[in-house]
Amino acid sequence: MPNDLGTKNAIIIGAGIAGLAAAIRLQLQGFIVNVYEQNSYPGGKLSDFKLGEYSFDAGPSLFTQPENIVELFDLAGENIQEYFSYIQMPVSCNYFYDDGTVVNAYSDNIALANELQLKLNEPAKNTLQFLQQSAALYNNIGTLFLTNSLHKISTLFNRAIIKAIQHTRFKFLFQSMNRLHEKQFQSAKTVQLFNRYATYNGSNPFKAPAMLTMIPHLEHNLGSFYPKGGMISITNALYRLALKKGVLFNFNKKVNNIIHKSNKVIGVIVDQENLYADLVVSNMDVYFTYKYLLNNQRLAQKVLKQERSSSAYIFYWGIKKTFSQLSLHNIFFTKDYLTEFNHLFNTGKCFTDPTVYINITAKCEPGIQAPEGKENWFVMVNAPANNGQNWDEYGAQYKKAILDKLSKLLGENIQHLIEEEQVLTPITIEQKTASYMGALYGTSSNSKMAAFMRHPNFNNQLKGLYFVGGSVHPGGGIPLCLNSAKIMADIVQKDFKK
Repeated sequence: MPNDLGTKNAIIIGAGIAGLAAAIRLQLQGFIVNVYEQNSYPGGKLSDFKLGEYSFDAGPSLFTQPENIVELFDLAGENIQEYFSYIQMPVSCNYFYDDGTVVNAYSDNIALANELQLKLNEPAKNTLQFLQQSAALYNNIGTLFLTNSLHKISTLFNRAIIKAIQHTRFKFLFQSMNRLHEKQFQSAKTVQLFNRYATYNGSNPFKAPAMLTMIPHLEHNLGSFYPKGGMISITNALYRLALKKGVLFNFNKKVNNIIHKSNKVIGVIVDQENLYADLVVSNMDVYFTYKYLLNNQRLAQKVLKQERSSSAYIFYWGIKKTFSQLSLHNIFFTKDYLTEFNHLFNTGKCFTDPTVYINITAKCEPGIQAPEGKENWFVMVNAPANNGQNWDEYGAQYKKAILDKLSKLLGENIQHLIEEEQVLTPITIEQKTASYMGALYGTSSNSKMAAFMRHPNFNNQLKGLYFVGGSVHPGGGIPLCLNSAKIMADIVQKDFKK
C-alpha cells in the first residue's frame, strides 16, 4: 500500500530488458519499485549460460544504438564506465551466398558500397543513395514513432509529426521492402542482403512495408557494437544500476493475477498473497497478460488478430576449431528467400534450405568466451511461430540442413567439430520468456498499419496498468524494448501529475 509519506508503489511483472529499464525509470521518478520475476535470473531473453568451457548468450546477439543504455546511466547520474563498456565493430556481418560469394558488410557506408560494387557488381552510388534515404527515413519519421506513444492525442500535436508527414512517401507505405530494393539495386544478391533486415522484427520483406528500410541505417550509418563480456553484460549493467537506485527484485516469484477494482489496478497476487501498488507494469507478453493475469479472454483474442512474428530454432555449439573466414556475425543465405518466408508465415512448416545465422562472441574475446583455439557458435534459423508443429522432427531437419550448408561453404565437416550442444525451440522460447507461440517480437510488421496496431503502453479501461517489452509499442529488439520503457515512464509521469 502507499506509505504515509505519500510515496507511490509500482510493481513490475518480469525482469526482461524492458522490465529492468522500466524499473530504473520509475525508481528515478520516486516510486518504490518491486520487480517480480518467475525465473531465478534477470534479463529474460537477454540471459546467458555455460556448456562445459564455452559461454553463450542465450538470446539477442546484435547490439546497436548504445546511446539508449547511456541515457539510462546519465538519467541516474551514474558513470557508465563503472558498469559497462563496448567497442564498435568494423564489420557488421559476413554474408555467404550459395555460389561461394562472400561479402564483408562493413559498418562504414562508403566501405560497404565499395565492397558491394567489388563483390556483387552493385554500383556504389546505389548503396550510398539507399543508405542516405534510410537515414532520412529514420531521422525524420522513425525517431518520432519509435520514441512516442502512437495512442495518445498529445503525439498528434507534436511539431515533429508535421515534419514526419512531409517525409512520408507513398512508396514507403504501399510497397514492400523487397519491391523497393528491386527498384533500388541491380544485383539480386544485394536485394537479398537488405531484405534480411525485415527479420530484425520478425517480419517478411515480401509483405512488410518499405518503411522498414530505415533499419539498415542503424548498422551502416551509425554502426554495430560489441559489449565487453557478451550481451549478458547489458543485463548485468542494468540490473546493477537498478539495485544501486533501490529497485527491489523478487526472483522465482510468479505473478498469478493482476488485482483490479472499479476499473483501476490495485496490485497483484503472488503465491496466494495480495500485494498492493499504485500501478502495475507488465513486461510479460501482452496476450498472456490478458489471458492469464486478467482472465480477460476477449482482450486476449483481440491481440491475436495481429499476425505473430517469426520464432527461431537455435543450436548452441561448442566448436573445437577456429575459422578465420568467420566474424562476430555471419549469415549463410538460402537460395530461395521467397519460399523460406512463405514457410515462415504461410505454411508454418520447416524449410529445408534455411538461412543460417552464426554469432561467435569468442571472435571478440578469445580464450574468455571459449577455450583457446575453439569457438562458441550461436547458430540460429528463423522458424515459424509455434502452432503445434513436431519440433523434434523439424529440429532434426534443421540440423541436417545447417550442417550440410556450413560444411559445403566452409569446406569442413562441422558435425565432427561439435563437442557441446544445447537447443532452444519455439516451445522452450515460450516457456522461458512468456512469449506467446515463441514469437520473438510479439507481432510481425507485415502490414502497413502494423505500427499503429501494436498494443499501446497503457490500458484505457484499467487505470494504473501499463505495458513494456517486445509485444507492445514500439516493438521487439533491444533498442525498441528500451524505448518502450521510456514511453511508458513518460506516460506514467503525466498520469500521476494529474
